[in-house]
Amino acid sequence: MDAHEKLSLFAEQMALEPAEEADAGARRPKRIPLDVPVRAGGSAANGAGKAPPLPCGLDRPPSAPAGGSRRDQPGTQGSSPLPIYHAAVSGGRTLPMLKTLLTSACERNCYYCPFRAGRNYRRVTFKPEEMAKTFAEMQRAGLVEGLFLSSGIIKGGVATQDRILETAEILRHRIGFRGYLHLKIMPGAERAQVERAMALADRISVNLEAPNTRRLQRLAPIKQFTEELLQPLRWAEEIRRTRPAREGWNGRWPSTVTQFVVGAAGESDLELLQTAEYLYNRLHLRRTYFSAFRPITGTPLEEQPAESAWREHRLYQAGFLLRDYDFTMEEMPFDGEGRLPLDVDPKLGWARAHLAEAPVEVNRASREELLRLPGVGVKGAEAILRARRRGRLRELDDLRRVGVVTTRLAPFVLLDGAQPARQLSLFGW
Repeated sequence: MDAHEKLSLFAEQMALEPAEEADAGARRPKRIPLDVPVRAGGSAANGAGKAPPLPCGLDRPPSAPAGGSRRDQPGTQGSSPLPIYHAAVSGGRTLPMLKTLLTSACERNCYYCPFRAGRNYRRVTFKPEEMAKTFAEMQRAGLVEGLFLSSGIIKGGVATQDRILETAEILRHRIGFRGYLHLKIMPGAERAQVERAMALADRISVNLEAPNTRRLQRLAPIKQFTEELLQPLRWAEEIRRTRPAREGWNGRWPSTVTQFVVGAAGESDLELLQTAEYLYNRLHLRRTYFSAFRPITGTPLEEQPAESAWREHRLYQAGFLLRDYDFTMEEMPFDGEGRLPLDVDPKLGWARAHLAEAPVEVNRASREELLRLPGVGVKGAEAILRARRRGRLRELDDLRRVGVVTTRLAPFVLLDGAQPARQLSLFGW
């Protein structure tokens, strides 16, 4: 089996692993056939650098609401998909990223996972040098610019992590790849392995999957929440805090992220966001991904219903409020069972409860107060502050002219002492 065939076997399931998704509004993928067979150590049939860029993109799950969270989709090569995704990285850039595994064989029996031990599924494996050379050929052919590398677990997490690190060492130090590299940290990896990954990668990640030990037992009974999963994230933060950044790749330490499977273990939104708040505030994770559960044939959870994409979307919105807008858990609009309402953005829900009778004067509000207005993000708040230095804001058009979306904020603000004129919706908002 050649490298292209191996990669295509990973393609369908790699969308389950969120990594560097572009923002909402990213273009949908186009599917244009390419004749660029990829073989480890070989060359692209069309000549290095002559292949057209692989069309990549992101899209919502079919059940997701408009404007909801988006799931990236693999690009194609000929009639076979390849796990190449449209990835958003630092500085507002996007790039085509190969998202793949060293092996789809795994000795763990996680109940939700398509690669779990015992499932009737064709397994394939790359050796570290084969993977590195395959990626290098794809890069030279213009197909990819970045790599996300994970793996099934064989012979334990330490041995598997060694193979991931060996691949990264070949790419960085033998092949000379200096582009974007995201490495997965395996359950049970050692501290020295985390340190080495941080010296090679732009980003590392550990999938917690569940918010606590009790919930993890219902998803992955062999995994240990604190010792195997949370500990490497703690090590990463300690290394960033105590060691000079020059020891990291390109003179800076990599960011860290994690993922939760939502809706498979009976967890509440309260549980998920409590853990997310700890990860953001104490371990300084760049992002926590929420992945709505989808049942997979041949797993113990195949009869369990899929989770609503709306729930995934609300969790992302609430997570961003905790990370970027200084909201606290006490301000989240949980119901009696610790769930967020599905029918309202949590920021809008907070504003209805707290600002409807006490609107904010835009001309005097602090940056923190502006950030709590529905529709005002970090860029919008900065634009308002700049505009106020030039004169008073008296109409919604003044806000629109500086790029602020006013659709939802009108009921909660005053402009020069007066509530702006607006057209009420059928629901009074």
